Amino acid sequence: MTAPESRHISVVIRRPADEVYAYAANTANLPQWAAGVGAAVELVEGQWFADSPMGRIVIGFAGPNPFGILDHTVTLESGVVVYNPMRVMPYDHDSEVVFTLRRQPGMSDADYDRDAAAIAADLNSLKNVLESR
Repeated sequence: MTAPESRHISVVIRRPADEVYAYAANTANLPQWAAGVGAAVELVEGQWFADSPMGRIVIGFAGPNPFGILDHTVTLESGVVVYNPMRVMPYDHDSEVVFTLRRQPGMSDADYDRDAAAIAADLNSLKNVLESR
């Protein structure tokens, strides 16, 4: 068994943290910046679903809070729940978004690197969407 491992992936966005948080916390906005959820999300009986490249997933974000916490779970079709720590933090007049990628059991180095690259791309998409407003 491999030791637990985390990688912190971040981006600075030239927008105020409260604006970044409000946009990113709105699950309906995910398809505009997070390629991993697919082209659309739908709210069904209080839960957010997406037909993603991983299959049909359920996405659950932390509730609204004043601390920029965007922790969320992704429940895979298999029933496996993946916890994803994520934060929006003030950085002068801008903000920094940090996503913590945790290596999943049995994950190869190549898969871990691929996930990190995908998350970095998503965070850069978030940056581009918000900075173009």
